[in-house]
Amino acid sequence: MIKTITAIMAGVMCLAATPLVHAENWPTRPITLVVPLAPGGSTDATARLIAQKLPNELGQPVVVENRAGAGGNIGADYVAKATPDGYTFLMHTSTLMTNVTLYKKMPLDVQKDLAPVSRVSLIPNVLMVNTSFPAKTLADFITYVKEHKGAVNYGSAGNGTSQQLSGALFGQMVGAEMTHVPYKGGAPANTDLLAGQIQAVFSPMVEILPFIDSGKLRPLAVTTAERSPRLPDVPAVAEALPRYEIVLWNGVWAPAGTPKPIIQRMNVAINAVLNDPDVKKILREQGSTPAGDTPEAFQQLVGTEIKKWGELVKLSGASIQ
Repeated sequence: MIKTITAIMAGVMCLAATPLVHAENWPTRPITLVVPLAPGGSTDATARLIAQKLPNELGQPVVVENRAGAGGNIGADYVAKATPDGYTFLMHTSTLMTNVTLYKKMPLDVQKDLAPVSRVSLIPNVLMVNTSFPAKTLADFITYVKEHKGAVNYGSAGNGTSQQLSGALFGQMVGAEMTHVPYKGGAPANTDLLAGQIQAVFSPMVEILPFIDSGKLRPLAVTTAERSPRLPDVPAVAEALPRYEIVLWNGVWAPAGTPKPIIQRMNVAINAVLNDPDVKKILREQGSTPAGDTPEAFQQLVGTEIKKWGELVKLSGASIQ
């Protein structure tokens, strides 16, 4: 009897120690970083930049996998349900905080099913129009929207994304609605803007700069409270509409239950990458700001952002799905 109890206790202790052993040896194989949006967008570009540098810190390849749909909920839910062994992570945006209010039936509980690892970067959106569009300035655009209520179609990466909320809040503050056209990612929206299928986008700066620099699209304003150092001649929307401000950010999560030592090591690796001079330079050239932090600080931010974006969803009049 005593031998049986001893054997059972030894087995329990062995099982209890297994996650720690795995955490100490982690990683021993490639890691998947899930991006819940279409390839070519700002989050995808940032994820691939980080994934390219993480092997230098972790000693294993990091593979980016796109799982787009439902405003990023499909990819987020996939990660939330993944085995919490440190080999599946999520790179999402502040859109995930918005979705808590935007969707009546979320497939996951953001605060319970995902473990925050670190924020990565802050990204301003840019109000863009096709070069053939009549409005040449922000003031021209405001006048046009007022005179052509509902006629201006603006694209976004999906309902509830910062792009959609940027447009909805803009329309509300100028007192004239625009028509929202959702896409599965920022890249498809930008493609249709280039083709003249839609009239405007409030696009993350990182994914729209090549079109600005080449003169293929016209920037009218940035959504941050102040002008961006990357586009110093482009005004902030707040210069015409005081108190207007939309700031997109992205970050990395793990499935809830992932051993804390793994989360901590990934956090250290991400922050090391963000301190890499080459990465800093690339992000700043894209108009982004590195924003690494601790898992604890990120977790606290998530709670605050859910409330903030929830209020913005209601204020902007975005449709609840």
